[in-house]
Amino acid sequence: MMQGIVIAMTTVTKYTQGARFLCSDEACPLSKGFQYIRVHVPGATESATVRNDFLCNLCSSSLQEDRKFRVLGDELVNKMKIGNEYKIIGIPVCIKTSQTALCVEANSITPYTATVPSGISDNFRCLLSLTSASCWKFTAVLANVFAAQIVPPGTYNLLKLCLLMGLVQTSDGNRDPQDCLDILIITTDTLLVDRLLNYSMNLVSRGIRHPVSTEVFPTVSRNKYGTGAVSIQAGSALLAKGGVCFIGDLASHKKDKLEQLQSVLESRSITVFIPGKKFGDDIDQQMTFPIQCSFWSFVDMDSSSRRTVQKTSAPIGQMDCSLIPANLVEAFGLLIHCNESSSCHPLLPTVQHTLKKAMDPEGLLYLASKQFTTEDFQKLLAFAQNLTIEFSLEAERMIHGYYLASRRIRADSIHGSKLSASALKYLVSLSEAHARLNLRNKVLKEDVLIAALLFEMSLTLKYGASAFCVAPNALFPFELYDEEYLEQRDLYLTQCQQQLQQFIVTCGPGAALFSTDE
Repeated sequence: MMQGIVIAMTTVTKYTQGARFLCSDEACPLSKGFQYIRVHVPGATESATVRNDFLCNLCSSSLQEDRKFRVLGDELVNKMKIGNEYKIIGIPVCIKTSQTALCVEANSITPYTATVPSGISDNFRCLLSLTSASCWKFTAVLANVFAAQIVPPGTYNLLKLCLLMGLVQTSDGNRDPQDCLDILIITTDTLLVDRLLNYSMNLVSRGIRHPVSTEVFPTVSRNKYGTGAVSIQAGSALLAKGGVCFIGDLASHKKDKLEQLQSVLESRSITVFIPGKKFGDDIDQQMTFPIQCSFWSFVDMDSSSRRTVQKTSAPIGQMDCSLIPANLVEAFGLLIHCNESSSCHPLLPTVQHTLKKAMDPEGLLYLASKQFTTEDFQKLLAFAQNLTIEFSLEAERMIHGYYLASRRIRADSIHGSKLSASALKYLVSLSEAHARLNLRNKVLKEDVLIAALLFEMSLTLKYGASAFCVAPNALFPFELYDEEYLEQRDLYLTQCQQQLQQFIVTCGPGAALFSTDE
């Protein structure tokens, strides 16, 4: 028995599993019965099983196949998909190639089902109880202390909240991985951002850090083993199925790869073309694979060779993202701005953290990293991923209201609305992610507020500010020192909730009166 993720597959090849041969000399005793049976073995070609040059051992006459008894192969491979995890039971067979490899003829293939954690750590349970009166405090503390092993608490809280929401929307295989949260980070601090994203990859079962030397999407090559001529290699995106594919700095990818990424972000699928002539086949083939993972990436805005100046004519709040194609920026659901001069990046504590880590690499520098370990976060995320979520009617109305109001206000007569239909899907996914992170089964209007603030901040970076004017530090307006600051944050977010409701009433007339069908 073996268990693992399918990283490559050949195209399906037709073969004969078994055949019966008879001596052509009717006088020969071996012209009847089942004396000559040929059976397919792994790695053998069709001609090794079925040929017309076999001779009778008794009389040396030619053997002829009795076609009534031919058994065609049962393609178990049709039960498997690239990127999925399986348990396989089979018979091992040694195949000698340039390098000896183990081949297993599979007799049983079953999808792997992960066990669901029964709960969370005692420290998180205690924190949840202490913050139960608020819909926002628990996730605020989570973001504040997240990754305390590599950055001081309070560093990049906005980014860490988004990363946690992205991680909690991943799937371990028990639900459909449809709720992808693609994140693009504009930063001047690539070192810490890269560390935070790398750290996050280890917290879920399908967190894939894409190596620059390999391919993000499936590729076709000649098969080294078995009978199929063509092998389709998974690439990082298919291996991250249900999880996150971190593709690093966008500048490290060539133009054609960025165009391919944009296409995948928009269509959520990739088509692989298999030229028949190249692989000894009569016809060309193509295979389409669904891409079911989130993509995370960042852009270095502070590279000396690519330093840009903010356009003077740009709308208020808009970032100059001219380093990358505008359509690619739009294809990412969330755009986040992180830099060392931002209010949520305490520079002095970061310097102190770096010096202390240099002197004591294994040391736990903060109480938070002792109270809430990496393993505690893994358990929390795994538990939250498997919650069954439903939306309250109030939350649904607020999502639709904000979406319709934003479509109307961010539109012009020439290009139409800047919000695509996928924007609604992202708002739903963000709202659900915040509810999950709170370990709740129901999405409330307070979750929708967080989603709307995040989405509006992203839209502001892309297109400039709108009538629903959201500050860059709206989610963390104060440094989270203690309970008093959390109370102030709750009051601030309550005001934001009122502003959002006013924005919906003002800019989306009738938006709150939609029917259930709509």
